[in-house]
Amino acid sequence: MAEHLKIIAIEKATHDVLHITTEKPENINYNAGQAADISINKPKWENELRAFTFTSLPTDKQLEFTIKTYPQHNGVTNQLLSLKPGDELLLHGVFGTIGYKGEGIFIAGGAGITPFIAIYKQLEKEGNVGNNKLLFANKTRADIIQEKKFKDLLGKYFINILSEEKLEGFEYGYITEGLLRQYLDATGYIYLCGPEPMMVAVEKHLNKLNVDSARIVKEVF
Repeated sequence: MAEHLKIIAIEKATHDVLHITTEKPENINYNAGQAADISINKPKWENELRAFTFTSLPTDKQLEFTIKTYPQHNGVTNQLLSLKPGDELLLHGVFGTIGYKGEGIFIAGGAGITPFIAIYKQLEKEGNVGNNKLLFANKTRADIIQEKKFKDLLGKYFINILSEEKLEGFEYGYITEGLLRQYLDATGYIYLCGPEPMMVAVEKHLNKLNVDSARIVKEVF
């Protein structure tokens, strides 16, 4: 049976990303990096399930989701744009394979950053950010989710790659074998989450760099 999540606040995180805060039922358990199947408690939408990542911590008193919307599609994320405090989401189940195993490099494409938002929150809370790095691929700077937060947290270890905009201080193009070689270390974990074409390309690069697949922690977004 689905859990009802009453919306407390809904606001824009970027031009096309929503930050939604809801009440937290007592029996919801998850780990930083995990997601849930969510639908909207409105006629015709209750059974339209989509996977959204928790960007709150398991110990928080509320739930948070950071969700990229696609207004051009008449789908679930477009419906989210019309929601307001007091409306409800429905939570159908928790899942996800990305969890923190140890220091390394996080590689995200677009909304694939969401599990890493929660993991970095957890690391910051524990004082355990260490030398973790984040490579974040987007089309333009306006698409970067939580840019200031990650810059403040990671400094030079926050590396942005933009495919449609050339800016000073930002890598241009896509995540290449050469870029990975520049930032990978010999033993750390590689956390990977993003659109499937990006994931496939990055894994091919990692294979060419002779990275042991046991070091790769991934989630298809």
